[in-house]
Amino acid sequence: MKSFLFFLFLFSNSLYPVFSQSNLLESVKKNPDEAINICNKFREFNSKGISANSDKAIQYVSKKNKLTPVNAEIYSIYVIGLHCPDII
Repeated sequence: MKSFLFFLFLFSNSLYPVFSQSNLLESVKKNPDEAINICNKFREFNSKGISANSDKAIQYVSKKNKLTPVNAEIYSIYVIGLHCPDII
């Protein structure tokens, strides 16, 4: 029984990133105005020669949305894919 509970605990922790990514995608879908604001900031970065994938851009998204850097990068990819595919 203990081994089953241990396995269940390990399995549930491995699913957390999947649920997290799904929540990030849903938040982008439900907040298009916020996503468009981020697109505009990315365009501003691009005009200065800064990529939307740069540390500076990811740090901006991380602070603005209170996300970890990894989740901010995932969030940025969703924003770009759904609302501003012209961003580099």
